[in-house]
Amino acid sequence: MDLSSLKPAKGSVKKEKRIGRGQGSGRGGTSTKGHKGGQSRAGYSRKIGFEGGQMPLQRRVPKFGFTNISRKEYKAINISTLQTLADAGLISKNDMVKVLGNGKLTAKLNVTAHAFSKSAKAAIEALKGTATII
Repeated sequence: MDLSSLKPAKGSVKKEKRIGRGQGSGRGGTSTKGHKGGQSRAGYSRKIGFEGGQMPLQRRVPKFGFTNISRKEYKAINISTLQTLADAGLISKNDMVKVLGNGKLTAKLNVTAHAFSKSAKAAIEALKGTATII
């Protein structure tokens, strides 16, 4: 066997459909585009989301509600996990953090965050730590 004798598997390669090559080809005249209408014309392109005249999905789906663009979203962290996260380096400076007072704090921490709950601030300051709001 050599490279010159290789052939593709039988039936895997089809001839190209040659359209617009005269009436004798069977695909002449309208060149498989039908008669008249936008799709038969040169340069036709469908609108994005066009579904053949059916009401497009974007217009069928109900739209309601309100999204406040000024909303501040915090990542809430309990004081019991605060020390663990700080040691592991999982809190980045870009995350907006709100410290909650769930759990027990045993270590003195100097915490700087975007928000604190009253109980979290009290727990941090009870151990002579500082709770600073950014």
